Amino acid sequence: MFESHEFIKYIDTASVYATEYSFKIVGAILIFFVGKWLAHKLTVITKKLMERSKLDKTLVEFSQSIIYFVLILAVIVAVLNTLGVATTSFIAVFGAIGLAVGLALQGSLANVGSAVLIMFFRPFKIGDTIEAGGAMGTVEDINLFSTTISPLDNRSIIIPNSKITGGNITNFSSKQERRLELIIGIGYDDDLKYAKSVLLDLLAQDEHILNEPAPFVGVAELGQSSVDLAVRAWVKTEDYGDTRFALLEKIKLSFDEEKISIPYPQMALHVRSKV
Repeated sequence: MFESHEFIKYIDTASVYATEYSFKIVGAILIFFVGKWLAHKLTVITKKLMERSKLDKTLVEFSQSIIYFVLILAVIVAVLNTLGVATTSFIAVFGAIGLAVGLALQGSLANVGSAVLIMFFRPFKIGDTIEAGGAMGTVEDINLFSTTISPLDNRSIIIPNSKITGGNITNFSSKQERRLELIIGIGYDDDLKYAKSVLLDLLAQDEHILNEPAPFVGVAELGQSSVDLAVRAWVKTEDYGDTRFALLEKIKLSFDEEKISIPYPQMALHVRSKV
């Protein structure tokens, strides 16, 4: 009878704990999913408000990531509170774990620090065409740890932020105008002045070439097999690539029509016979 009484007592205790903790677990699950949903909604609303304020897109995307991270962290703390975990001790433990993880993940923390530098100094923004971290393309996204760049062939290259801030950054979109420069070689037997006039005419006829600063054609170098002409003109930044490709084609076709040669490196071989 005594054992039966003790068994019933344990069963009652277990049922009490099961009932109590089942409610806590169910409550914690509800708080997590509802909190996650609210965090997402609040982040979206905040993003729309910032966009309506006409804030820079890069700053909006970066702020969105931080806001969502902070809200999710608050949801996790609320879940732990519901489960009966002392959040004060949890925060202390979390801080110790954070320190250990921080020491182990110094590279990741460096990426976060680099993200802050990018946001503060603004060497580029989303939509700019840049060359950094060994890649060149259009900036698609900037987050706490990495920057996504899409090159012309529509790939996605994800570069750690520390790699970007640790090297040279070339921003091709920071200026409204760019100087286009080509080196065109002609033969030594060709009419130099006529070749220059043909090139200047091509520049004047191209609608994408700006009148100011004025286009320029001059002798850049007297090479081993050609007279190298420097062709310089200013274009809108967004027209640079298309104008360069089109101008090279026009120069080749015009030189063919005008019988102006574009020489390639040659080697003269003299054979001497021994008598």
